[in-house]
Amino acid sequence: MTMQRTIIALTLAGFVAAFGAPAFAQDHDTPQPPRIKWSFSGPFGKFDEAQLQRGFKVFREVCANCHSLDMVAFRNLGDAGALGYSAAQVAAVAAEYKVKDTDDLGNPIERAGRPADHFPSPFANELAAKAQYGVPPPDMSVLAKARTYERGFPWFVFDLITQYQEQGPDYIAALLKGYEDPPKGFALPSGGHYNKYFPGHNIAMPPPLTAGQVTFDDGSPATVEQYAKDVAAFMVWAAEPHMMARKRIGFQVMIFLIVFAGLLYFTKKKVWSDVH
Repeated sequence: MTMQRTIIALTLAGFVAAFGAPAFAQDHDTPQPPRIKWSFSGPFGKFDEAQLQRGFKVFREVCANCHSLDMVAFRNLGDAGALGYSAAQVAAVAAEYKVKDTDDLGNPIERAGRPADHFPSPFANELAAKAQYGVPPPDMSVLAKARTYERGFPWFVFDLITQYQEQGPDYIAALLKGYEDPPKGFALPSGGHYNKYFPGHNIAMPPPLTAGQVTFDDGSPATVEQYAKDVAAFMVWAAEPHMMARKRIGFQVMIFLIVFAGLLYFTKKKVWSDVH
């Protein structure tokens, strides 16, 4: 009996250690990002084209000055379930960028971008980024998947039921709005910036967004809150541009498995009906 209790206690301890502490809440005074209602959440969610277009505009006018988008090609902007751009619009966007290439003789050249090209980096290399900022700004291709946090016990149990998987965009949107003056007694290093949602609260990136910085064509509010939410949604699309296709195929597979299971059940009953 004692051995059984010991095993149960060790199991519970490991369970709490594995799931009880949020990954990014490294200190007790780091608040969890507030949950945001996203159009793409849940098994039947889908991207809002207008929101993705606004987020892309924020990325181009603000984020792209420092951050790369290496894993995304211009042609992806016109994919089904993406930003809703036509082939002509994609080509026009690509042509606004300069891409390093080589000519037929192998000489380095710089040409206008094409739909097949990937978004060029704002820096020639990592050393150039370090020279300007001290640390290279992270690539934004999969940042919405990498920058996440765990909500801890018991919330992750409910998340399994509700299919809540938006920790990444919630964290990014909160981070972009989380810049504040450091509280009294907080030792902020030189060149650092206080952000209440960043682990340790000392972040090298200065506040990137200000009200009125970007004007949206659809008349959406030019506020930091709107910018943060839209660019976070765009980053989710960049990290998983085929999300809607994945959800559609997953739903079709579930329907198939349910029908297949029913057929197997009735087949089994038919085959073994005469066996007593």
